[in-house]
Amino acid sequence: MTVSDLTRDELRIDPQSADLLFREARSANSFTDEPVSEETVREIYELVKWAPTAFNQQPLRVVLSRTAESRERLLPLMAEGNRAKTAAAPLVAVLAADTEFAEHLPRLVPHAPNVKDLFADDERRHTSAQFNATLQVGYFLLGVRAAGLAAGPMTGFDKAGVDAEFFPDGRYRSLAVVNIGRPGENAWRDRLPRLDYDEVVTSV
Repeated sequence: MTVSDLTRDELRIDPQSADLLFREARSANSFTDEPVSEETVREIYELVKWAPTAFNQQPLRVVLSRTAESRERLLPLMAEGNRAKTAAAPLVAVLAADTEFAEHLPRLVPHAPNVKDLFADDERRHTSAQFNATLQVGYFLLGVRAAGLAAGPMTGFDKAGVDAEFFPDGRYRSLAVVNIGRPGENAWRDRLPRLDYDEVVTSV
């Protein structure tokens, strides 16, 4: 069965959407100077918030670097190879996990009023926050693509430094820094290969 057969017969999104979100999308390394509006970011969030997390915990937190002052605080903490493109991106998002997400669970899981008690242990709560917020990082990147923008996600930064600079109370823990905007000149590297289905999927 060819990719086109799968697109026609099995997928429930049109080929153009599949290309936009997956097949043709790439991580961008340069951007135009066109700004990314608050309304656009809000629309991205209003879409991706519906994607699943365990116990509907939604631990992702997003801090947008829009001002020159905040960018100056962030840039020294980026890996050297990421610094210039982060400086030039029209919008930069610091994505973090809220380690105290459980305080929202009585509202988010009203059918299980005692669910917060499952996360009384710090280690379990922090591990769950990191895993589920990382899931949401992936959703967020797809949301950026769904808005017709490009994302440049990076984990090459001083995590402890970013946490100390932007989240000094220790509640949020940074996971990724994402440059966002319209792709600029020479934004893409050549498309890298992917593993084939039979290399990844087994049936038991």
